[in-house]
Amino acid sequence: MFRLQGSKVLAVDMTGDAVKAKNGSMVAYDGEMAFKKLSGGGEGIRGMVTRRITGEQMTVMEVRGQGTCWFADRASEINLVGLQGDKLYVESSNFLAADAGLRTGTGFTGARGASQGNGLFTTTVEGHGQVAIMSDGPAVVLRVSAQYPLTVDPGAYVAHQGNLRQSFQSGVTFRTLFGEGGGEAFQIRFEGDGLVYVQPSERNTIAGDV
Repeated sequence: MFRLQGSKVLAVDMTGDAVKAKNGSMVAYDGEMAFKKLSGGGEGIRGMVTRRITGEQMTVMEVRGQGTCWFADRASEINLVGLQGDKLYVESSNFLAADAGLRTGTGFTGARGASQGNGLFTTTVEGHGQVAIMSDGPAVVLRVSAQYPLTVDPGAYVAHQGNLRQSFQSGVTFRTLFGEGGGEAFQIRFEGDGLVYVQPSERNTIAGDV
């Protein structure tokens, strides 16, 4: 069972089951726990090969046991997402933990990933269970519908789920409208039906001050 203690610590209660978590994110535990390092951020050959090609480093560990384990990372805000058979796409740096029964892998993000310097792949989590994702400040969940597509600054993007189509756009973004941007600017446009998670702080990108 996933539960938050405050907004920056995740507590996971286990009764012999397991959880996948970002390597090094465990801050405390009680009871009896066993830790195992997993290869890469995804499962299977595709996950390992694609991450090796792009040079991404996302090390995940499996924690199994009886008791409670607490996780945190750089005092980031933690947000819980419940999956009901659907798939969540999340930036690798924003992934904290997931139920061990959920399938993790890699998904192609096209030029958006390249614009951020994060490679061309992002982490996917699929199945039934809970996922904990991190954000710099409390995440905001925005609804995308057929009538209301959404455009997001790539530095603020955290994750998305649902039946969404992504397109990558270059040109003017929010800051360049006011002469505050630097270098080439990028946007992500979402169309369809689903949810997009954004953070109220922008990570640095190689695309300039977007």
